[in-house]
Amino acid sequence: MQLKVTNSPFTEGQVELLNKLLPTLTEAQIHWLGGYLTFYRTGAETAASVEVVTTALLEQVAPVIASEPAAPREATILFGSQTGNSQRLSGRLAAKLKEQGYEVTLSAMNAYKTNGLKKTAHLFIVASTHGEGDPPDNAIPFYEFLYSKRAPKLEGLKFSVLALGDTSYEFFCKTGIDFDERLEELGAERLVPRVDCDLDFEAPATGWFGAVIDALNAATATGNTGAAASTAVSSAASITSEDESQYSRSNPFRSEVLTTINLNGRGADRETRHLELSLEGSGLSYEPGDCVGIFPENDPSLVDSIIAEMDWSPNEIVIQGKDGDEGELRSVLLRQLEITVLSRPVLEKALPYSENNKLAVLTLPEKKDELRAYTNGRDLLDLLQDFAPWNLNAVELVSILRKLPPRLYSIASSNKANPEEVHLTIRKVQYEAHGRKRNGVCSVQTSERLEAGDTLPIFIQQNPNFKLPLNSETPIIMVGPGTGVAPFRAFMEEREELGSEGKSWLFYGDRYFVTDFLYQTDWQRMLNDGVLTKLDVAFSRDKKEKVYVQNRMLENAAELYKWLQEGAHLYVCGDEKHMAHDVHAALLTIVEQQGGLDPESAKAYVADLQAQQRYQRDVY
Repeated sequence: MQLKVTNSPFTEGQVELLNKLLPTLTEAQIHWLGGYLTFYRTGAETAASVEVVTTALLEQVAPVIASEPAAPREATILFGSQTGNSQRLSGRLAAKLKEQGYEVTLSAMNAYKTNGLKKTAHLFIVASTHGEGDPPDNAIPFYEFLYSKRAPKLEGLKFSVLALGDTSYEFFCKTGIDFDERLEELGAERLVPRVDCDLDFEAPATGWFGAVIDALNAATATGNTGAAASTAVSSAASITSEDESQYSRSNPFRSEVLTTINLNGRGADRETRHLELSLEGSGLSYEPGDCVGIFPENDPSLVDSIIAEMDWSPNEIVIQGKDGDEGELRSVLLRQLEITVLSRPVLEKALPYSENNKLAVLTLPEKKDELRAYTNGRDLLDLLQDFAPWNLNAVELVSILRKLPPRLYSIASSNKANPEEVHLTIRKVQYEAHGRKRNGVCSVQTSERLEAGDTLPIFIQQNPNFKLPLNSETPIIMVGPGTGVAPFRAFMEEREELGSEGKSWLFYGDRYFVTDFLYQTDWQRMLNDGVLTKLDVAFSRDKKEKVYVQNRMLENAAELYKWLQEGAHLYVCGDEKHMAHDVHAALLTIVEQQGGLDPESAKAYVADLQAQQRYQRDVY
C-alpha cells in the first residue's frame, strides 16, 4: 500500500521517504515505531524538542532508506515422502526457521503450486528415494515439472537439498541428487551443499538444519527474532504435531510380547506371524496406516561364525560409533551393526584391509554389474571368506559397518479397538543362496527366537501419507496381497469401532486358499456383520492358471470405476517391485477403458487421484 500526497497531511518529500521506509519494516520494527511515535506525541512539547526527536528519527531512518533492501525473510520447504520421514524432517526445519522469525511455506510436492517457484527466494527440499531410484509418489508431479520444458529459469533462487536413502540400494539418494542437479541446471544457487543420509539419518539431518539456518541468516542479514518469531512458534505446533511420549526412534520402548501366532495353516510352505505387543506405560499411540519400527537382533549363529572366521575373542572390547561407546565384540555385532547386507560403501571401506586383489577389481566403476550380482544375497561372512587374507582387527571391522537399522512393519490393529496394544503381521524370510541358508534378521528372530513374555525395542512411525478418509462415509478400496493386508485389518477395525457407514472393498491374494488366507475369520466376520462390503480374493497356486489381485480388479473393472467416480479412496499395500506396478497398470487400464479415455488422459486421471490423496500406496 502506497501513501499519496492528495490524501495525507504529509508533504511530497515526506511521502517519498515514508513510501521507501514502510515496505522495509519488519513486524517488530513497526511495533517499535508505533511506541516511539506515541512517546513523540506525548513528550515533545516545544518546537525545539520536536526538532530533536525528528532529527533522531531521521538519523535512524536514513540508513535504512539508503541501504540495499535486505533479502526477504521467507523460506519454502518442499518434501517428497513415502513413509513420512521426509515429511517429519521438513516439519522440524519449518519449526526451527519460524523460531528464527522466517515466514515459512511447508508443502508436499504434489500440493505445491509450481507457478510460485519463480517468485521463491529460498527453497529447501527434503526427499527420499523409493524403490530402485524412483521419486516417492507425492514427489512425482514436482519432479516431472522440474524436468519438463515448462520449468522456468531460476536465477536468484537459493536452495539446498536433504536426500534420504539406503546405501544397500544401488541408486542411493538418487531422487535428492536429481533435484539438486536440476535446480543448479535451471540457474539456482546452492546455499548449502546437499547432504545424503543413510537409514541412520538423525545426526546428518540435524547438521543440515544448522547449516541451513546459519547460511540463511547470513544471506538475509538476520536481526529480529522477537514478536514475529514468537507468533511463528505458536503456529509451528501444527507442523510437528506428533504424539507426546518419552519413547521414540532414538529412545525405543521395550514392549512385552503378549501373543505370537502362526497365521499359516498346517502344511504351508511359509510362516507368517501375528504379534500382539503391549504399549502399557509407554504413552505411545497410533493411527491406522502408521508403522512400528523394531530394533532387531542379528542371528547369533551368524555372529559366532564371523568371530570364528577371524579367530577373534567374542569378549574383546571394541569402540562403536562416533560417540565412542564401548562394548564387547559379540554384543556389538549382535545388536548394533548390520552384518547381513553388503553394499558398495561397505566393500570400499573394507578394501584397504584386504590382501586379495579380487576385491579391488570388483569395486572398479566399470564392474558395477558384477558388484551388484555379488552383493545380492551375500553377507559379511561371505565377504570375509571370499576376499581373505585380511589385515583387519575387530575394532577396524566395527568401523566399516553401518548401524543395524530398524525394520518397519505396517500396523495391523486399531488403537481404538485395542487400547494399550499394537498388532503386527510379519512373514518369515528364509532361503538358500550361495550354498548357505539365509535368514531375514527381524522375521526369523520373531518367528524362531521370540516368545510371549519376551520384549522388543520398538517405536511408532507415523505415516501421514497412508490414512483413512476424514469422512467415514467415503467408500474405500483396499488392495493388499500377503502381508500387505495388515494395514487394512487396522482400517476395518477402526471403521467398525467408529460405526462408519462408508462402503469398503478388499482385494486379497496369496498362494493357497487353505494355508495362506491371512485373517480369514476376521474378514468373514466383517462381511457377515456388514463392516466389510465386498471381498475379492486371488490364490495364485490353487489353479493351473495363476490369478493375482490385479486380475480380480480387471474382472470387476466397471464396478471399481463406478466406486472411483463416487469418490472412493484407493489404497495399495505390499510388494513394490512387482505387485504395485501391476496394480498400477491395471488401474490405468480400468480408467482408460471404463472412462473412455486415451492413455494420456487416463494417466492424468490417476495422477489427479494421487494429488487429491485418493490413491495412496504403502509399498516396499
